[in-house]
Amino acid sequence: MKCILASQSPRRRELLATLPIEFTVAPANCDETLPEEIPAEQAAELLAVRKAAAIAKEHPDAVVIGADTTVIIEDTILGKPQNHDECCAMLKLLSGRTHKVCTGVAIFANGKSMSFTEETDVTFFPLSTEEIVAYAHTDEPYDKAGAYGIQGKGGLFVAGICGDYNNVVGLPVARLYRYLKKLGVCG
Repeated sequence: MKCILASQSPRRRELLATLPIEFTVAPANCDETLPEEIPAEQAAELLAVRKAAAIAKEHPDAVVIGADTTVIIEDTILGKPQNHDECCAMLKLLSGRTHKVCTGVAIFANGKSMSFTEETDVTFFPLSTEEIVAYAHTDEPYDKAGAYGIQGKGGLFVAGICGDYNNVVGLPVARLYRYLKKLGVCG
């Protein structure tokens, strides 16, 4: 059965490649505007469903996997920083505190769909202004929710996590594997 990852994230591609499946990548082009009333913890799953649905519509015979990751602190979603100042502000907000990383995953297969959200708590060390500014001068934080990559230099800020590390990277592959096994996609 053909399997498609509806994401352009290189990190998700690498994580999905650890599973015993062959897949192609087809980034979804869909509306990522969130309804105002949606709880922050449900936003990533809604976007994952939208992405998977868009690709499943084009490939109804495929297994389509969509994913989206959000960083949440104080019920506020931190997206990808648009500039240096926004990056610094996000990192300052996360400094010395615990935040939540939610990855929503949606699977469309055989005319059915299922979705889930994986949550991981991440605690940052207190960060100095110098650390924040130096990191914001790298390319790393600008394509990542919350302005950091745990798998890169941003990992130096992390005092600890409670939950799935791969979820923070962008795809909770262990849980996804179990869903795909139920569908008969993975052995």
